[in-house]
Amino acid sequence: MLEKLEKKYFDRPLSQGFVSLYTGKTIVMIVGALLGLFLPIFLYELFNQNFQLVLTYYGIAALIYGIVVAFGGKFLNKFGFRKSLRLSVILGALFYVTLYYVDSGNLRYLIPLSILVLTFYRLSYWLPYHVDFAKFTSKRDRTRQVSIIEATRSGLKIFGPLISGLLITRFSFDAVFVIAIILFIVSGIPYLTIPRTRERFSWTIKKTLKEFFSKSRRRVVLAYAADGAEGIVSIVVWPIFIYQSLNGNYLQIGAVSTLIIAVTAILQLFLGRYSDIRNLRGKVLGWGSFFYALGWVIKIFVVTAFEIFVAGTYHNLARVFIRTPFDSLTYDIAADQGHYVDEFTVLHEMAINLGRAVMVALVIIASLYFAIQWVFILAAGTAIVFNLLKIDKRELPE
Repeated sequence: MLEKLEKKYFDRPLSQGFVSLYTGKTIVMIVGALLGLFLPIFLYELFNQNFQLVLTYYGIAALIYGIVVAFGGKFLNKFGFRKSLRLSVILGALFYVTLYYVDSGNLRYLIPLSILVLTFYRLSYWLPYHVDFAKFTSKRDRTRQVSIIEATRSGLKIFGPLISGLLITRFSFDAVFVIAIILFIVSGIPYLTIPRTRERFSWTIKKTLKEFFSKSRRRVVLAYAADGAEGIVSIVVWPIFIYQSLNGNYLQIGAVSTLIIAVTAILQLFLGRYSDIRNLRGKVLGWGSFFYALGWVIKIFVVTAFEIFVAGTYHNLARVFIRTPFDSLTYDIAADQGHYVDEFTVLHEMAINLGRAVMVALVIIASLYFAIQWVFILAAGTAIVFNLLKIDKRELPE
């Protein structure tokens, strides 16, 4: 498939590094397509439908990772990026092993263990992935390469929720967790051929914190914090809202989610090519953030399955116009850092996850006084903040 796209869609041959990253990422995205919608629902049921506990789980996981990610950068200096990516597939599989065995009798032990394993997985995967993606892609084609990944994600999501709904209805969550474990192990095969990148995290922890809170980095940090904050509402609150609205019918949940039309993937490819050719990332991001924020406002008022479908379809399409330029600008900025690409990536990961932790706290407070859907207003506000990224000066001090 990549060979055909390479001839028709890109101006130059794809690098071996990108092909390896894309292949491994695609296999992992199958897991996301199967469980992205249902994992918060699994935890919601595990915690006896305690919405605040589910949010606390995600908030603690994000806060821990946001705090220790700089230490992870130091560790990768010795361990190596290629080895880290290969280790991540084992840790990802182990995370779903803990969820496979967890129940009401042992959750006080396995839930903290799952957070610990998830933290090590994120440390071993996201830093090498982002650094390698910036290194293995060219600025001329980067938006199109991001689009390929996002279009693949959209395509997988067309069928993933329905398949999961069928499996969970017939066999329980355990069947989906077993598939996730197998897929994570298989995703390690492409990383056997990934080229070596010679980057070192050179900052001290003190230097990292100084840069994170510096005035020159304020806009980019706020943009990524907003990205993380909005993501918590999208990943956690929206699925549980669907679950409540559809009375816990797994098959109906999967079917409604599957009806998010495949045109999203086609639009994703078109947008990537057009943005690269016309260099319109900033304008697309500006309009995209407005329409995406509007989607969150619309979701406040949905009630029926049909309304969920319409609102979800609109929001998924609007997401294309914010996600593609935002991610492309991120990798452009990272690539412009030269040997500071891994330091920038650490700041990026810190901002995203601390933004998630802050949003979790706000949503928990809001949910004590308002219906769950009213927290979508918070997500709408953070979507507008995405615009700060396009006016970042892209500088790091020497």
